[in-house]
Amino acid sequence: MRKIIASTYSTLDGFIDNPHLWSMQYNSEDALAYAFTLTTGCDALLLGRVTYEGMAQAWPNMGGNPYADHVNAITKYVVASQPVDTSAWDPTIVIPGEDLAAQVAKIKEQDGEDILIWGCGRLTDALMEHGLLDEHRIWIYPVIRGAGQRLFREGTEATLELVDSTTFDSGVVVLTYRPVSAAGETGGDTGGETAATG
Repeated sequence: MRKIIASTYSTLDGFIDNPHLWSMQYNSEDALAYAFTLTTGCDALLLGRVTYEGMAQAWPNMGGNPYADHVNAITKYVVASQPVDTSAWDPTIVIPGEDLAAQVAKIKEQDGEDILIWGCGRLTDALMEHGLLDEHRIWIYPVIRGAGQRLFREGTEATLELVDSTTFDSGVVVLTYRPVSAAGETGGDTGGETAATG
């Protein structure tokens, strides 16, 4: 079965917004190689509507290197409860927000490589709730911001198991956690409603 992996950049004090302002100086060669291997090992992106719409404005113009070419070529699944213009970033498939759990469960059963999520929020919370998220890869940067969007939203609850850690030359550490439910404690719920999208 395909895994769903959420990859998120976070400051040391747990904030994730505007990573371009604080992460770029830590792009060491070993970190870039790790990101390349992670991304090219996946053949689909799973994104919420707001994230998708922002990325769809930029990524189609970012080709010309193996990383961007791979991202642009793979299937993008966008979870949305309202219409989305998918014409600018093919191939894209829309998953209605109310069908998130059932549709993602079917996608995981299909043949293919792993599925990547960039970021952490309502979508990853909903997937954890239904036992569908397999890994959190949290990139901890040696930066303190003091305020911003939190890594996990208030009210989020989960039990996680640390399964791997990787330290880069820049001082960035990737912590790989598996939700306990995804490790087999519970089977998950694949039929309910969710508020995972905007």
